[in-house]
Amino acid sequence: MWSLFLPGFLLMVAIFAVGWAVCVRVRNYGFVDVLWSYGLALLAPLDAWAGRGDPVRKGLFAGVGLVWSLRLGTHLLRRVWRHHPGEDARYRSFRTRWPHPLMFLAFFELQAVLIAVLSLPFLLACANPDPVLHPVELAGLALSLLAVAGEAQADAQLDAFKVVPASAGRICQVGWWRYSRHPNYFFESLVWWGFFLAACGSSWGWTTVFCPLLILYFLFRVTGIPLTEEFALKSKGDAYREYQRTTSAFVPLPRKTL
Repeated sequence: MWSLFLPGFLLMVAIFAVGWAVCVRVRNYGFVDVLWSYGLALLAPLDAWAGRGDPVRKGLFAGVGLVWSLRLGTHLLRRVWRHHPGEDARYRSFRTRWPHPLMFLAFFELQAVLIAVLSLPFLLACANPDPVLHPVELAGLALSLLAVAGEAQADAQLDAFKVVPASAGRICQVGWWRYSRHPNYFFESLVWWGFFLAACGSSWGWTTVFCPLLILYFLFRVTGIPLTEEFALKSKGDAYREYQRTTSAFVPLPRKTL
């Protein structure tokens, strides 16, 4: 397995080092999110090409990985490019903690390690020679595809809301955003639970349960919900507090009326 993992890991380390240098040059660290999202578009096909598993399984896993990676990466690229040279508030905040560019290099390389590790469900599946696709694999891949569609719809709803001039300063409460303050994060977590479930059809696939758990950790404790809500409260104040009171933080649920 290490002979498959190491080339992809080293490729990510090199790409993120180059990406860091470019971001320093253009003074916008927000492009690291784009690099991270596109990482699986390289790793999943690489695992399929180098793995000695069943060709059908390799093709399916690589295909679903590409769908997730290209959809999210392209969405983030458009968003970052649209605001460039303005930088995402998260990274402006990080600049106050990490004033030297080399500190960001460590952050970039951490992202390289993270996406390489998160590719393990694909690596294990692409090493599986069993010619029979198990129901758990099909169910997991189907869940991931449905979650990608849900996340894409939530992103589209938010983008459509933002382009309306009357929406300036207001909170998006249309579509999925009426029932969850972060439906995009919810669907993102489902994508990774699907990848884990699909990996359970291969030997040692159950060990990749850490992948969706890592995603949940980052969403709930690091750069996901905490920072997003911190900036929302600063910009929207009591209106966002009311949104917090009435609307589920993560799982789409009926709104509270009292």
